[in-house]
Amino acid sequence: MEEELLGGDLLYRVEDGVAWLRLNRPDMANALTPDQRNAMIDLFRDVDQDRDVRVVVLGATGGRHFCGGADLRANRSEPAEEPVTGTVMKMIGYGVQRLVAAILDCQKPVIASVPGTAAGIGVQLAIASDLVVMAAEASFVEVFVQRGIVPDGGAAYLLTRLCGVQRAKELMLLGEKVGAAKAKEYGLVTEVVPRAELDARTAAVAATLAAGPTVAIGLMKRLANRALDSDRAGALFDEAMAQEVVMTTTDAQEGVAAFVERRSTAFRGY
Repeated sequence: MEEELLGGDLLYRVEDGVAWLRLNRPDMANALTPDQRNAMIDLFRDVDQDRDVRVVVLGATGGRHFCGGADLRANRSEPAEEPVTGTVMKMIGYGVQRLVAAILDCQKPVIASVPGTAAGIGVQLAIASDLVVMAAEASFVEVFVQRGIVPDGGAAYLLTRLCGVQRAKELMLLGEKVGAAKAKEYGLVTEVVPRAELDARTAAVAATLAAGPTVAIGLMKRLANRALDSDRAGALFDEAMAQEVVMTTTDAQEGVAAFVERRSTAFRGY
């Protein structure tokens, strides 16, 4: 199936239950524009309601860069206005934070396929995803400190949960480039493969998820994302409630029947 060009230089297609979404500004290091950001927020909302989509892959064209961060040159031609307190807070809250939340809250699993450098918000787009397949030649860099600004897009929230407070501080305070092997050691990456194998491995992982029990996978994702913010009673209640919901699905009935009949499952995604 051919890719469709969406507003904001994004490539998108759905094939065999997999939604492939790729940043498509390789000549600009795939830096994220406001148009791209807004289109992605809308898309992650829409795939939640699309039964044909069972997994989302977030990738990029060009090979050298996954996402070079926010495009700071976008809209720079507009005349400067007198700064108003709260403007930046609102811009971030309605912008990159909303995009990262859209990935975290998406009820379909999201795989980040990282071929090259991810910088700034590009790191957060990757680590907000549920699984991260990264090329051995790729790297992460929380570049904010080099610009004299604070990491945004949920950086502190995500990094501390994935790799611990001390390592999160290391990544944010030093702003040094971290290679794929170290990123995996730190718990930021699921799997590292040679760049030549990245697309094939991503497709294989996506196919596994697309063939799975989509509702149950979405609830697993939500339970994991909420776990560190819940007390024990809340976490156990959420778990029991999720099991209550999922037991009503066609896929749960299929899973039990396949076990009893000693055959392979054929999940339908609902």
